[in-house]
Amino acid sequence: MKTIIFGLSIVLLVGCSMRDTVNIEEMTTTQAYDLSDKDGDGVIEARERCNDTAKGAATDNFGCGQIKSINERKEINILFPNNSAFIAPEYYPQIEEVALFLRQYPTTKVTIEGHTSRTGSDERNTELSQERANAVTAVLAERFNIDRSRLTAIGYGSSRPIVLEQTPEAEIRNRRVVAEVTGDDTATDMKWTIYSVDDNK
Repeated sequence: MKTIIFGLSIVLLVGCSMRDTVNIEEMTTTQAYDLSDKDGDGVIEARERCNDTAKGAATDNFGCGQIKSINERKEINILFPNNSAFIAPEYYPQIEEVALFLRQYPTTKVTIEGHTSRTGSDERNTELSQERANAVTAVLAERFNIDRSRLTAIGYGSSRPIVLEQTPEAEIRNRRVVAEVTGDDTATDMKWTIYSVDDNK
């Protein structure tokens, strides 16, 4: 009896194993998820939520670029003649840098701050600083085609000196214009790579 039961067990095992055998060449496997990384940001398509991430941007786990608010202050080193708001053409390239930045981020706005030295009356300095700020916004609008609705000019007179000494050299430095760019536009936060230094050449 034991021999018969043992024999039947062998037959059943052999039959089951023969029935479960599959030729691997006949099998086809369908990938359930897209594991490619089409935009090269290090996040697979199955997880990707932002397909237009800028190349080299720092991203979160879903491939969306991390952003930083724009709030830039740039001093425009225009040497104004004493008691004058005249801008020599040699200073236009500095103003053009501001224009290029504004074009790059089209919803930003810029405030041009005019400043004077501490020579002369407060009333005249306030008026003169406003004229200098107006002169820069005029160049941005008329020469570099920046919409005037994006430009604000404020004259601070001599109330905000950057050099406190009352020397001729200090007064030259205090006669200046500052561009402050702000807005609801955003800049992509770029991640550092071993090639970053070369990119900034």
